[in-house]
Amino acid sequence: MASRLLFRYARLLSRASSQASHASARLLPPVTGSAELQRAKGWPWVPDRLMCETKPKEDVPIAIPPRTKLDTLVENAATPEDVLSAWKQHPGNSNQAAIALVAWIQLTMKTKGKSDQHVPELMKDPRLQNMMNTLSKGVSWAWNNSLVSVLKSLWLINVPSTDLVLSAVLNELLWRSRRLTYRQLCYVADWGAHRKGQQDVVLVNAVVKQLELRWTEITDARTVSALMSKADRMTPVLMERLEDKALELAEGFTGEEIRKVCVSLATQRRRSVPLLRALSYHLLQKPSSEFTTPLMIDIAFAYASLNFHNTLVFQRMASELLPRLPELSPEDIVRFAKSLGFLKWLHMRLFEGFAEHYTANSQKYEPLQVCNLLRTFARLGFYPSKEEEFYSKAHLMLEESFSGLDPFLQTDVVWSLCVLQQAKPHYLVALLQPNHVSKLSSKTRSVGSPSQAVSYKWKLLQIAATLRLEHPGSSDTSLSVPSVSAWSNSAKVSAMKNSLRDALQSFVGGKSEAVRTAVVTVYGWTIDGEMVVDCDNKPVDLSMLKAPHLMSRGGGDEALPAGARRLAFVAWEFANFGSKSKDLLGCFTMMKRHLQLAGFIVVEVPFYEWLDLKTDWQKSAYLKDKIGKAVAEEMAK
Repeated sequence: MASRLLFRYARLLSRASSQASHASARLLPPVTGSAELQRAKGWPWVPDRLMCETKPKEDVPIAIPPRTKLDTLVENAATPEDVLSAWKQHPGNSNQAAIALVAWIQLTMKTKGKSDQHVPELMKDPRLQNMMNTLSKGVSWAWNNSLVSVLKSLWLINVPSTDLVLSAVLNELLWRSRRLTYRQLCYVADWGAHRKGQQDVVLVNAVVKQLELRWTEITDARTVSALMSKADRMTPVLMERLEDKALELAEGFTGEEIRKVCVSLATQRRRSVPLLRALSYHLLQKPSSEFTTPLMIDIAFAYASLNFHNTLVFQRMASELLPRLPELSPEDIVRFAKSLGFLKWLHMRLFEGFAEHYTANSQKYEPLQVCNLLRTFARLGFYPSKEEEFYSKAHLMLEESFSGLDPFLQTDVVWSLCVLQQAKPHYLVALLQPNHVSKLSSKTRSVGSPSQAVSYKWKLLQIAATLRLEHPGSSDTSLSVPSVSAWSNSAKVSAMKNSLRDALQSFVGGKSEAVRTAVVTVYGWTIDGEMVVDCDNKPVDLSMLKAPHLMSRGGGDEALPAGARRLAFVAWEFANFGSKSKDLLGCFTMMKRHLQLAGFIVVEVPFYEWLDLKTDWQKSAYLKDKIGKAVAEEMAK
């Protein structure tokens, strides 16, 4: 109803306006002015076109200046001298000066190379000085595109911030920042991201602010990837909006743009799971030609940094990388292997290829690269099929460079060799000497964190356990072990471990003398529960039995009864396994091996079985069944 009334009212106003205009045309000029004044007071002006009509407004043509001889000569110039000669013969306005200056810089860089050592001498040419003076004096009349191009060119040749032309261009673009197109703003933000000059920083900050306000104007994936790759200069608010825009435009990203966005997210520690999933999906649709080696290495690095798992992407990268392994450099091999190690993803064929690459090109590997490769193999628990050939070359390199390694790296490498069962006794003895222990402790206090200090202390205990259990009689460790045995475990206990420990107490009917929980051992491992069972698998009192494995030297003086067995209950959580696998990671296989060598029967409780148990009765029945199976397997051996 209201729309109808508005329509009729508009039509009446249109007619009244039309009649008034015809009447005024018949009046004399003085009267005409009076009539116009009265109409303006009584009636608002309404156009002849009705409000319901949707006729588009005609575009006003843009006045383009005529093309001159200077424009033609600059466009066809082949050398910097051609540009300067054209300017001397046909000097132009400030906009033409900007275009000519850009052309001169581009041709100079093309002929003289990207080095800017010749540029200061060349810029003393009077013709060039005249061109730059024309631009600086009339900078307000130059077009936006020309100014943006001039800024880029001056930045490329590292013109000092005190230069009058650069200063004038920066000031003018700062004033025009609201009138620049979004693409021009992106160019300035991209090129000036790492500039340190005061005016440069002011301009880039103003441009970033405009980008933040006008982010909805982005329509292409290239702009998003370019901006996100300069994330260190973007505000957190703008990064969030760019992530939203990237999610919207993810389908149009090329492989290289996906790489830029993923690396940017990794460097900023921005774990945007929806965006990573979208990028992963569209990456899988790309042809093999876009799966370049740098792309795959950077994607693996980004996913490892963000702890983002996508098995399909890993499998695709492994299949693309396998045929290229002989062509890869040691740096590429180590970087890719290290990223997969952090992701806990083991591809047997690919890692066999890594080992073969090292065996065939060991002379090209640096000691640090070999150390990182060994650490990755130990983390995943990977054992090369040609172990003897691989480790013979690795040991040869370590013998030559071991003494020059950092104490942290020495400890990591030897601990990794312990996991892989390749540690030689002299490595272990060297790391358990008091001087190395004190050196490691002092360096941890100065440059490390408390958690790192605890981690290295426990690694030393596990190295000592390897020497004692796997190389008995090779050295007297009584002097070195007490120096580290006083350290305590400060790790937080998970819900699953607490649940298992409570279930063990319930299993023995609450008798504290029949079970120990959270047992800290001298071997550097903490077991969730300890129990001694007789020949009928019934718990016995262990408070009076000898316990040489206890850190606190607790226990009694009695020997283990005949037929009795000592059990160690270990909860294997999700983090103890490889990605999409039920295989334990390397350090946990070493833990199991050490406990078995110390005389325990290891009762393994994996998370995928324990979490299905809901009631106390189910947990007790499960523990009873696991004890029976573990004892039976030990007897079968």
